[in-house]
Amino acid sequence: MTALLALPLVLCTMSMSEVKVPEEPHSQKDAICSINQPSVAENSKSQDEEIYQTNWHKAMSRIDSLLSTRYDKSGPGAAILIARGDSVLIDKGYGLADLTSGTKIDGNTMFNIASVSKQFTAVGILKLQEMGKLNIDDRISKYFPNFADKRWKRIRLRHLMSHSSGVPDARTGSKDFILYATDAQSISYMAALDSFKFNPGTGYDYINPTFDLLGIINGQVSGLGFDEYQRQYVFEPSGMKSVTYFEAGKAIQNMAHGYVPDENDGIGPNVENGNQSPTTNNWKERDYGEESFFATKADGGIYTTTHELLNWENALRDCKCISAASRDLAYGKHIKVSGSKWCDYQNRTNTWYGYGWFIDDTPGKPLKVYHTGDNGGFQAYLAKYPSCDVKVIMLENRNDIDRWTTQLAIEKILLEEGILR
Repeated sequence: MTALLALPLVLCTMSMSEVKVPEEPHSQKDAICSINQPSVAENSKSQDEEIYQTNWHKAMSRIDSLLSTRYDKSGPGAAILIARGDSVLIDKGYGLADLTSGTKIDGNTMFNIASVSKQFTAVGILKLQEMGKLNIDDRISKYFPNFADKRWKRIRLRHLMSHSSGVPDARTGSKDFILYATDAQSISYMAALDSFKFNPGTGYDYINPTFDLLGIINGQVSGLGFDEYQRQYVFEPSGMKSVTYFEAGKAIQNMAHGYVPDENDGIGPNVENGNQSPTTNNWKERDYGEESFFATKADGGIYTTTHELLNWENALRDCKCISAASRDLAYGKHIKVSGSKWCDYQNRTNTWYGYGWFIDDTPGKPLKVYHTGDNGGFQAYLAKYPSCDVKVIMLENRNDIDRWTTQLAIEKILLEEGILR
């Protein structure tokens, strides 16, 4: 049995006030260090508090300068939100959400968060376990007796949740299948699957359709269907009111489009997979109908905002959605990512996978629990440092800027200025 990771988390007996972020877009010049800053009694600041306040402003100014050089005002960009405790340090948008309309990005812009969606699926399963409706040690064959290969009897729900099942991503099909497949269609190959990569629990191979399988199990066991169950038991308790799963034809307010650089420099049509992609100002749109398996939900279909993701992080901290025991189980080091011979995704030193989260336990740095996401032109990054309750949320609607380099630069600033401790 995998040992649980002991994390210094905020006690769940404390009450949580509403996250104080603006409901409406605010001016860019007021977005830095202006929201819910720590209050200190007049004339009673200690030397340490004054130093911290100075470092706080320096950190945010440095981060703003860093990001301002990365994103052009007339192109696609990013929304960033960094918070410590219940205080928002920076909440700002860079660039445009929609190049056609010219709508600017802010903390209310709805981005596809791609694989960051997986943690919501994992939490949904853990909540069902708390409700006594399933157990993460259940065999997959219990829910899919039609899966022919006997090895499905050895694969447990927890193996799917930690990318350690050995199930390969063997999805193939027509152009329309790849572009428009649903979760059920995405896992259809599994019924006849007769070749696995490794014995369950012995390796790490990051794949998407096993999380689609978890979503289908969620819908079966809850009796509500995946979307409705997630809304009632995951999103609403976490204060996420606008979050939604993508569906073709669904109207999503404040929605960003994903973009990739236009190799034709915006001159003439771009034809990919037989489809013409819209082009604007040296960018071409890349989301539904242009990106493979964009329409699946449980592995990467959520649209939400940086503001709502802060609510999500604080709800996990304060046990509004699942218990502390379930949360800590999700943050556990269940399979080692570093050195995996099966997969390169996030295959870095000192890295493990929990249930829906990566864990970075680099010596000399505070432990980081995080996830990344990539889908079409979207990039997402959601990280927390539980020891000091710092959250870093960054959502992009372009895929040409190296996300990890940017995040390491932000982390370095936060460490140097004493925000991360």
